Amino acid sequence: METDDVSVREQLFHNRVRETIICVLLFTCLYMLSYLILNQFRKTAEFVTDDVEDATVNKIALWLCTFTLSVAVCAVLLLPISILSNEVLLTFPQSYYMQWLNGSLIHGLWNLVFLFSNLSLVFLMPFAYFFTESEGFAGSRKGVMARVYEAVVLLLLLALLVLGIVWVASALLHDNIARKSLYDLWEYYLPYLYSGISLFGVLLLLLCTPLGLSRMFSVTGSLLVKPRLLEDVEDTLSCTTFEEDSLSRKINCGSTSCWVKLNMEALKKEYQAVQSKRVALEMRRKASPWQRNLGYPLAMLVLLALTVMCVLMVCFNVLELLLDETAMPRGMEDPHLGMASFSMFGSLGAAVQVVLILYLMVSSVVGFYSSPLFTGLLPRAQDTNLTQIIANCVSLLILSSALPVFSRTLGITRFDLLGDFGRYNWLGNFYIVFLYNMLFAGLTSASLIKTVTWAVQRELIRAFGLHRLPLTVSRSTVPFRLLLASGLSKIQ
Repeated sequence: METDDVSVREQLFHNRVRETIICVLLFTCLYMLSYLILNQFRKTAEFVTDDVEDATVNKIALWLCTFTLSVAVCAVLLLPISILSNEVLLTFPQSYYMQWLNGSLIHGLWNLVFLFSNLSLVFLMPFAYFFTESEGFAGSRKGVMARVYEAVVLLLLLALLVLGIVWVASALLHDNIARKSLYDLWEYYLPYLYSGISLFGVLLLLLCTPLGLSRMFSVTGSLLVKPRLLEDVEDTLSCTTFEEDSLSRKINCGSTSCWVKLNMEALKKEYQAVQSKRVALEMRRKASPWQRNLGYPLAMLVLLALTVMCVLMVCFNVLELLLDETAMPRGMEDPHLGMASFSMFGSLGAAVQVVLILYLMVSSVVGFYSSPLFTGLLPRAQDTNLTQIIANCVSLLILSSALPVFSRTLGITRFDLLGDFGRYNWLGNFYIVFLYNMLFAGLTSASLIKTVTWAVQRELIRAFGLHRLPLTVSRSTVPFRLLLASGLSKIQ
């Protein structure tokens, strides 16, 4: 009997060591990937300076930002890894090489991401910002440690302020509980704070994702060669080249003409626009017929199919919320992986769920940076200062840490939330979840209809040459007979 107990303890020890090694290897790979990404955007002048102290402070802050970004990437991969792990265990239930993939590993990964995400949001990122902005207390000895002391003091003051706001909010909403748990910081106030942060992240996703789903068409179109109906590329390229040469001569002869001197800035902007148009036309001419005529339509069809699939799944989830209470998002303590698929269509449905989750995350990031409120945060290659990097890391972490709750609330997946992700106070409120699904379906449908109809109208106007009409002529008043005549003349 004692021998059996020892063997069980040894097995538990080996399992824990194996899970720790796997988590460390995964996080190390994500950390290196995050560092390479940040290294492409950071401003090199901030890290190569004559002031050794500033360079050291900036490097430490960059390491903290790299840690935060790696946690954000890991949060994005939580649901895909969990869903794919369940399908792998279903496919190979007795495989010796898949014994390391179990529910304990997935549950531990969820707990680590929850811990590190809240640690980064509450402590590391505020400390990094205060650390870069601090100079040490007046009268103290200058150096890195003086900045550390000032940053720590400011962080403590911020923590007291935030906890005070949380206590006031809890006292207004739950008066009795707030009085009984005044000193219960760990068990009540920190989870209450995490619940508020997650609710803010989910609301931010609700605003950014529909906008991003509509913007994905234009962003993808800018990366591909668009086919132009009834357009002679060679003729258009020749006209654009002549126009570019004419503008170039006007700019070069600007010193002899008073009128050109007064309009030099306008001429330069027009020259840049014509030059970019010429480059796009040259790319279209060099592209193969398959790439020019098939790549762009296929990409648009794939984006349209993914967006429509998301809307249909959300509508189906709304019906389930009305008919079945098990459709409500809830937490799960022990993930029973390898028992049943989380999709009614099996492995194919699980793969579609993973693709949709990643597509929604990419769309939310596109929508976030397309929003007028956050356009200024858009990072630029080799020209992003450290404050902007900190703000971007915080924003991406808020979006990514809310992605599992967002996907489960919309019914994109049936994988229940693990660990502390399923303990948020607002998840059990039927009205919040139902209204959230309705708003997402309505906003996404409206954005999709607007994007598709405007894109079709724009392409038809360009195809028939009506974009050359003067602004005083309303294109909506052009009769349909004139459209047909214009189209037939171009075909001939």
